[in-house]
Amino acid sequence: MASELNLKAIDLGQTASTSDVIYDALRDAIIRGEMQEGETIRQESVAKLFNVSRIPVREALKRLEAQGLVTSVRYKGVVVSSISPREIEEIFEFRVLVESKLIEYAVESMTEQSLELAKSYCDAFAKETNPEKWGDLNRLFHSALYQDSGRPYYLEVIRGTNDRVERYVRAQLDLTEGMTRARRDHEIILDACFKRDVRRAADLTADHIHSAGQALIRFLQDRSR
Repeated sequence: MASELNLKAIDLGQTASTSDVIYDALRDAIIRGEMQEGETIRQESVAKLFNVSRIPVREALKRLEAQGLVTSVRYKGVVVSSISPREIEEIFEFRVLVESKLIEYAVESMTEQSLELAKSYCDAFAKETNPEKWGDLNRLFHSALYQDSGRPYYLEVIRGTNDRVERYVRAQLDLTEGMTRARRDHEIILDACFKRDVRRAADLTADHIHSAGQALIRFLQDRSR
């Protein structure tokens, strides 16, 4: 039931962009792992929670389905999607290709403000002891490194791609030794950016993402045994 979900609900009866707000709330709950794969999302319950009709709820669910975060299942309705290890492997292969190019483009024109912002997230990530904040800081760090790439379409696509696997990445960071490597990788990637070493930054980013993907697949395989 939606009333049991950990959603940030507000009264949207008079709000113009109701479907956007509902989409954001459901998306955040899914990528944070607050809604489990296979869990049914009941339109009437979500509508009641946000004090709206079912129309903006359906619009939000259609966007989530297009993004691969939910799936329509006969006799069950809309459920939170699951991802196989093979799909995760393919997603990380794609991330390696795109994100290594993003940072390559970004380093060439990275401002001092962007470097300092990335450093602040890198430091915060390394010091943070609350696992619930690791995922957010990890994404903020990488976003700061990519923001000067001048490739808005790349950034939009990779945001959606990361949403698909975010809940699994957060679990892997929390339940394995993934944080240890992530901290080290972030520091050396950032160092390459400060030195304006385009090739090294791209290679390190590719290796960082590939290794994280392999660790995630091993984690999921171990968990399913």
